[in-house]
Amino acid sequence: MNSAPIILLVLVGLVLVFGVGVVVYNRRKAAPQQSLEVPAPVAPREDVVVESAPPIEVEEPEQATGVVRRFARAAGVFNGSFAVLRGKDKITSETWEELEETLLRADVGLATTTALLESLKSRVGRKDISNPHELLDALQGEMAGQLSSNSRELHFDSSVKMPNIWLFVGVNGVGKTTTIGKVAFAQKALGRSVLLAAGDTFRAAAGEQLETWAQRAEVPIVRGNEGGDPSAVIFDAVQSAAANNCELVLGDTAGRLQNKSNLMEELKKVRRVAEKEAGTVTEVLLVIDATTGQNGLSQAEQFALATNVTGVVLTKLDGSAKGGIVFAIETQLGIPVKLVGLGETIGDLVPFNPEEYVRELFAEA
Repeated sequence: MNSAPIILLVLVGLVLVFGVGVVVYNRRKAAPQQSLEVPAPVAPREDVVVESAPPIEVEEPEQATGVVRRFARAAGVFNGSFAVLRGKDKITSETWEELEETLLRADVGLATTTALLESLKSRVGRKDISNPHELLDALQGEMAGQLSSNSRELHFDSSVKMPNIWLFVGVNGVGKTTTIGKVAFAQKALGRSVLLAAGDTFRAAAGEQLETWAQRAEVPIVRGNEGGDPSAVIFDAVQSAAANNCELVLGDTAGRLQNKSNLMEELKKVRRVAEKEAGTVTEVLLVIDATTGQNGLSQAEQFALATNVTGVVLTKLDGSAKGGIVFAIETQLGIPVKLVGLGETIGDLVPFNPEEYVRELFAEA
């Protein structure tokens, strides 16, 4: 039997099968891809309660312990140096050098620094102090002792000739106007009637700034002409307060004069005129910018001598890492710090607490 036709038929069949396969493949390739259909989520059974995990709570150390470090910024220089000293096990010559450098960099002042270290060296020599930890504890006690024991309360006396008059003195730029505005808010909150006196007639825009604060505090203000007599403004303010049964006059004063007259003599005159008829000066508050350090302190000494300063307002303490300025003020000027500024808001002018302050300077960061 001839096998040629059979072979031919097999070859034709193979060709047909191959052709059909190619056509099917091409059609599948050209066809659009269909996405897989995701089944809908299965609803949870009603008899099963699913509890979510409790949120992770991040504990804030200061809030959790109820401790708010208001003077943390001012303690900056002290914290770093004291941490190094606590890591040592004995007192050496380097210890004294480090302490001296720290106190001076923090604006404690040369005289106060020398007195503190001499006292501590004597105690070390007597074996009362034997290691850096005891040394820092002793230094803390010595520095606390440097702070005045005088009253830090703002003096308001209802038994004197009314109104009470509080004068604010200091160089330009230390924050007198802002301080007066904040004090006005605080005193009004105590229920006292307050009047502002724009006695800084030589600084451009000083009157406008104080008027803005008067509007915020909703208290009256007495202004004079720019470049006019500051004493006349204070006098008119006191007379107005007396006539309207106002209890407290807060008087701004010049920090610089535009002529050759002596600023300190002008401030003495303001003080005399303030009490000429109605009213009694019960506070003269010297405003000092904490960031100016020893430079501001030397200027402040002149104001203190001329105006019988009764207390210091230390502004911008939140912006200075040189917290030793408090000790320099109280030891060199002999005047208590009564208020400190810790920010820009109304509530950031607070009474100065010396115990809290010293404690924070020595707190371990």
